Amino acid sequence: MTQAEFEHIACELRPSMWKVGMDFFGSTDDAEDVAQEALVQLWQYAEKLDAERNIGGLAIRIAKHCCVDMQRKRRGIIVELMPAHERETGTDASPHEELERTELAELLQQLIDNLNPRERELFELRQLDGLSNDEISKRTGIAKASIQVMVSRARKKIYEGLRELK
Repeated sequence: MTQAEFEHIACELRPSMWKVGMDFFGSTDDAEDVAQEALVQLWQYAEKLDAERNIGGLAIRIAKHCCVDMQRKRRGIIVELMPAHERETGTDASPHEELERTELAELLQQLIDNLNPRERELFELRQLDGLSNDEISKRTGIAKASIQVMVSRARKKIYEGLRELK
């Protein structure tokens, strides 16, 4: 397949790849990342592809794999929401305390991962990236009041998940 043929097909496939990302993450930014990454990966197969065959199925499959890869990378980030004085590790911390901290961090990350995609996105922007509701509103196009409600709902879900363990 030539570059011109690929560019023509890419224009047709991009919206469906974007939709896969949007359905998976619920975020236009993430959907754009999925579409872009999927097109890059599809280009790597361009020499082996026949322009006359319908490659839409392959494009969708690649987009789905991109979503899963992005999600796995996010899970690898351990998030600690404890106050800094409780997070400090030093030589005076016992192995048991270190294990408890690690388990708590993993549990917090799992609770965050279990939020619906929109709540997770807003929660991460607010709590992890430290953006204000105004900044999040500008970035996502969501009303500030809605952001406040969704972040509050996400916090409540995380809090309830932690409370169930006690």
